[in-house]
Amino acid sequence: MDFNFPLLLVLSVFITGIIALIDRLFLLPGRKAAVARLAGTADDAAAAKAAKEPAIVETSKSIFPVLLFVLVIRSFLFEPFQIPSGSMIPTLEIGDFILVNKYDYGLRLPVTGTKILEVGEPERGDVMVFKQPGQEHINFIKRVIGLPGDVIRYMDKQLSVNGKTVPEEFVAQLNDGQSAYRLYNEGAGDKLYQVRKELYSRDYRAEGEWVVPEGMYFVMGDNRDRSNDSRYWGFVPEENIVGKAVYIWMHWPGWTQLPGFKNNGVIK
Repeated sequence: MDFNFPLLLVLSVFITGIIALIDRLFLLPGRKAAVARLAGTADDAAAAKAAKEPAIVETSKSIFPVLLFVLVIRSFLFEPFQIPSGSMIPTLEIGDFILVNKYDYGLRLPVTGTKILEVGEPERGDVMVFKQPGQEHINFIKRVIGLPGDVIRYMDKQLSVNGKTVPEEFVAQLNDGQSAYRLYNEGAGDKLYQVRKELYSRDYRAEGEWVVPEGMYFVMGDNRDRSNDSRYWGFVPEENIVGKAVYIWMHWPGWTQLPGFKNNGVIK
């Protein structure tokens, strides 16, 4: 989506804040003086008119605190996103609305994304939102597979990290009407998640071995055969990170359907 909501929000906070400040410093004293001059008269209507704030000032003072609150929450704590594609099936479905933790990976300034406070770094198995390298106006969501310095190998639908095969356990073989696929539990411990692999398709372009450079991350979609990820376009720079996807709070695939909450829960 090309619409730059963070920039619009920052500009709105700035403009309404400036208008409220100008009123407090320059316009409000004039109104108070006018009311004081009319205090000894019987012209109540004139006094009320003199005390009345201009419409733009009244509106700005009303919405400035709300906009500032939204800006702080959205920039430094949590930001909502909607899943637009099926690259993270079965973990995330098209139409899932998620919350992204903006704090765990360090505080960043809105719009520019400049990190101002170190808090933590992505870990293998995290579901991460980031700006698409080369197309920074687009937000992507994938799973972190490789950290800086890792050696990643993906061959014949089998993933290995630093020479060790990532454990997987067969769950089920299914058919969605378009293709047959298998579900596997991948990973171990608290980083156990499900992935989907097509049964009868294999993209050789998605196979190979990669060494993750410093300051970069290797990411893949859980829908392994239907994901545009690091296997095709490379690594995610640290400065492109947006945050960690942590919770599904609503599912709404489109305007023709009612919102639902069947997928609500913590993102594994």
